[in-house]
Amino acid sequence: MLRVPLQLLFLIWLNQLTYACAQNKENKTDKLKKRIDEIFGAFDEDKFPVTDAGLDQCICVRHYLCNSSTVNSNGEGIINIRNNENNCESYLDTCCSRKDISANKVLPPLRSFRHGCGYRNPKGVAFQTTGDENGEAKFGEFPWMVAILKEEIVNFTVWKIYQCGGSLISPRVVLTAAHCVNNRENVYIIRAGEWDTQTTNEILNNQERKIKSIVVHPDYYRAALYNDIALIFLESQFTLDQHIDVACLPQQEASTASGTSCWASGWGKDQFGAKSQYQTILKKLELPFVNRNSCQSSLRTTRLGKYFLLHDSFVCAGGKPGVDTCEGDGGSPLVCPISGNKDRYQQIGIVSWGIGCGKNGIPGVYVNVALFRNWIDNELMKYNLDTSQYQY
Repeated sequence: MLRVPLQLLFLIWLNQLTYACAQNKENKTDKLKKRIDEIFGAFDEDKFPVTDAGLDQCICVRHYLCNSSTVNSNGEGIINIRNNENNCESYLDTCCSRKDISANKVLPPLRSFRHGCGYRNPKGVAFQTTGDENGEAKFGEFPWMVAILKEEIVNFTVWKIYQCGGSLISPRVVLTAAHCVNNRENVYIIRAGEWDTQTTNEILNNQERKIKSIVVHPDYYRAALYNDIALIFLESQFTLDQHIDVACLPQQEASTASGTSCWASGWGKDQFGAKSQYQTILKKLELPFVNRNSCQSSLRTTRLGKYFLLHDSFVCAGGKPGVDTCEGDGGSPLVCPISGNKDRYQQIGIVSWGIGCGKNGIPGVYVNVALFRNWIDNELMKYNLDTSQYQY
């Protein structure tokens, strides 16, 4: 009979026990990883930074999906769009241990939703970003803001290039400047709910719609940009949401008091000149409304000359040094507060043109939306669309 030393038997037993424990631990880890992958998708080691190993792996996820006691549930006061110190590719993420990742697909708390035209959300629609450090709008702050994208084919690949801004005045209608969409050969796409053009990680998704037709005002004069207004009718309507809603429009011939504090928004350049750059995050500008006589006098001090006459189809706003809409903001809305309605605005202007950008004492020039209210109503009625959407 073969005799096996007791010490050898003990070593064999110990080895088998160690192997079984290792297998059990591996099975538990694999099960957990499989469960996480089912919820969030397969983990890409090359895309996200990882530290340590096993259950302590650090994975970049949205703040509200991390249950760690060191991360709050909504990200308020933590996420800073200009100060990303969490080693994640996106500032909207936090590095979270695998064991702390929430198994529930939940959104962070959203702010109360006020349905109806013209409601601005000064704090944003969600506890997502601190914002405001460099004039960035909060996520969903101007829910009527849309981006007009132009499709271009480069090396057999379709690219969507930012063209202009616009405003949603009905779920199927966008208001913009005629000079933005006057080239009928271009293929345009409308995107609503956009905020940061360099990421798709916002809490609520943006939406895109194709264009059915474009109606440019019949009296549009391209050389001087008179009557620089157009309507874009969409193939299908946008789904209104926390971050997507319509603008209010003023009554025909309505006036705005000089000095009224208004807001413009857009992704246009930050200044005029070779060193300027387009904004990736939606910017906002607080601008004073300027009456016609003052605006015309200011513009006469520029190269336009002392005999320049400001056309009735324009209104003005701005004049603060370094604070102005600029190249790329064309078609974007200028909104002013509705008296007696907290955080509710009506669209007074459409970004049209200016002499440089942000020159001291020189206002920007906008389409006078109130002059075209009847025309807008009539065009929507031709499509049997409800004009009450933008009424307050």
